[in-house]
Amino acid sequence: MVTAPYTEARPARTRRLPVRNVQYQLREWGDASLATPERPTLVLTHGWMDVGASFQFVVDALFRLEGATRHVVALDWRGFGGSTGGDVDAFWFHDYVGDLDTALDALSPGAPVDLAGHSMGGNVVMNYAGVRPARVRRLVNLEGFGLPDTKPDQAPDRLAKWLDELKETPSLRAYASVDEVAARLRANNPRLAADKAAWLAPHWSERRADGLWHILADPAHKLTNPVPYRAAEIVAGWRRIAAPVLWVEGADTDLARFWGNRYPREEFEARLAQVPRVERLLLQDCGHMLHHDQPAAVAARLGMFLA
Repeated sequence: MVTAPYTEARPARTRRLPVRNVQYQLREWGDASLATPERPTLVLTHGWMDVGASFQFVVDALFRLEGATRHVVALDWRGFGGSTGGDVDAFWFHDYVGDLDTALDALSPGAPVDLAGHSMGGNVVMNYAGVRPARVRRLVNLEGFGLPDTKPDQAPDRLAKWLDELKETPSLRAYASVDEVAARLRANNPRLAADKAAWLAPHWSERRADGLWHILADPAHKLTNPVPYRAAEIVAGWRRIAAPVLWVEGADTDLARFWGNRYPREEFEARLAQVPRVERLLLQDCGHMLHHDQPAAVAARLGMFLA
């Protein structure tokens, strides 16, 4: 039996925005006329192998609480979703930070925004808020834990691995139908409701000339990052965040699933303790994709925090 897709409570429109050397796709709810100093534009940034449409469920839950009173924008990062990748063979973390800076100049010139990010997007917005503190009024990090610290003696092997990977052509699996894509989404996250998976699948993939459904992500995102992750440098930026920060995580998220013993919980807690003002929310019955698992709970706390 085919599941009927989820129905949006607050449909979005899409538009293009030139950002540095790429064309970004934005999903937008409302417009800039809704933005005020007390309720500025809310910008949402997705995680690795995700798309801006992923936030539709949270936006709908906010709409049910507040009405259509807030200007909300969700970006597709370069090389994801409907945004172009710039015809490159590798992607760099700091390009996302540069893209965000340029996009905010266009979306909210001269006024701070409320900024939220999930996973990779959470890491980007934390980094950004530390170097552009005046541009962010409120900051929300949805499980952007950061990465294990890289030791200097690991750098040569990482670089060599990246060089080897550049000689191969990366690829992502294609699917015979959009229903198979929805099944893949639910296999990745069994908590994702069937109707939400059916809705998200055609936003997360597209049918191409070969008749197959392809994930909307540049395969080059799979390559090893040869640039060492230096936690001390990241935390130096976190210390400079001026905005109040809301940290949200799922009670069933297990850091060891991502990094084994390379990034113990105690190390993350020590990093987060360096952020000047942090409120914390632990969501029950929820894993890493908390904006899918518990969108109403995320929206309720988000609305309170932003107010």
